[in-house]
Amino acid sequence: MADVTETTQRFSAPDGSSSRSPEFHHAMGVLQGLRQELFHDALAYRPLPPMATDGPVTRRLPGRIRQYAAWTPHALVVGAALVLLAIEYDSGGVFFPAGLVPAAAVVLTLVRPVAAFWASLAATPVYGFFAGEWAGWPWSPTTFFSHLVVLTVVAARTRPRTAAWMWALTGLYGMFAGSLFGSDYGSNTAPLLFASALALLGVTVLHVRREARQEVTAERTVTAQERSMRTLLEERTTIARELHDVVAHHMSVVAIQAEAAPYRVENPPPELEQAFVTIRENAVAALTELRRVLGVVRAEDYEAPDAPQPTLADLDGLLANVRDAGLTVDKAVTGAVRDLPQGVELSAYRIVQEALSNVLRHAPGAAASVEIGYVLGGLGLRVVNGPARGLVKPSPGAGHGITGMRERVAMLNGELTAGPTEDGGYEVAAFVPVAKEEAP
Repeated sequence: MADVTETTQRFSAPDGSSSRSPEFHHAMGVLQGLRQELFHDALAYRPLPPMATDGPVTRRLPGRIRQYAAWTPHALVVGAALVLLAIEYDSGGVFFPAGLVPAAAVVLTLVRPVAAFWASLAATPVYGFFAGEWAGWPWSPTTFFSHLVVLTVVAARTRPRTAAWMWALTGLYGMFAGSLFGSDYGSNTAPLLFASALALLGVTVLHVRREARQEVTAERTVTAQERSMRTLLEERTTIARELHDVVAHHMSVVAIQAEAAPYRVENPPPELEQAFVTIRENAVAALTELRRVLGVVRAEDYEAPDAPQPTLADLDGLLANVRDAGLTVDKAVTGAVRDLPQGVELSAYRIVQEALSNVLRHAPGAAASVEIGYVLGGLGLRVVNGPARGLVKPSPGAGHGITGMRERVAMLNGELTAGPTEDGGYEVAAFVPVAKEEAP
């Protein structure tokens, strides 16, 4: 008795249930897959959606015809059902209404695909009973064609694993019916299995190809997003470097002037001297923190420029350079020219520089114009070019130009628009607000 108890405990699972062999668990997994694919929600209502019309052929069709082309799969399924009825009528079946059952199973694939498979399988013996001995067993010409169509459509609407289960159950039914009535009628299950295997193999290949295309599209989308984010970060890094140089220059000037100010006043009071000392200490501390924080955005090989960052006053030199490169460019300035904050001047210069670089790359031989408008509330910029001319082909860029412009304008709470013009050129327009208190 003790040996029996020990043996029972040895082959018991920790939760108290008896242990099972790996074969048993594998068999249970197979049955679970069968139940999940063909029994779970077998009557689920899943209407076939219209076909996408953005393919290489359908997108070239006229608009009205393209709308009708979206229902091509539905028309093919209904056409197959009509072919079934024609086969039944032409073969001279003694019970023509029985042909409506397999035809209905074909049409059912449009709304309830898994239920259509079971309906087609169940319709086979019913049709064989009413149609008579001439029809063959277990697949008459009508049920042979209808079941082949049902298997193909349902496989296209579900998964390859579901198609495998349907093919296996079809073979089991055919072997059972053939062995039960084979002595009288013979069995034609093998031809059906061969034909359906070819059809399901083709559908499976299409499934794999479609999934692979979807994965490639998803990867390309993620890659494009990552590339866009990387471009954005690179542009922000460039802007941070340039602004670091601008702010560092101003803070250095504040520290030097605060240190020299007490020596310009004869017998300054101690309070004034202490105030200038505090200003200098705060300026130096701010400059140190600025370099510490923004130093992380500098590349290892980055070298600070020897000259101050460019402003709109340096725009004539930029235009001379692009003219030497072969670009015909004009400049127009409207409004009262005045000094703007250096960050605004730098961003405006960079926007014009990048816009003209884009003209050189993407529209060689085109003429361009640069318009700068000093208005009461800020600064307006407009760079317009015509279409490319000549034999020089446009060279592709890295795609950073417009992104960098938008980042600069957004940093200054401005607005930027960029897009093609009606004559085939391109236009970049920006407005940067400048409040009165921001004037230097």
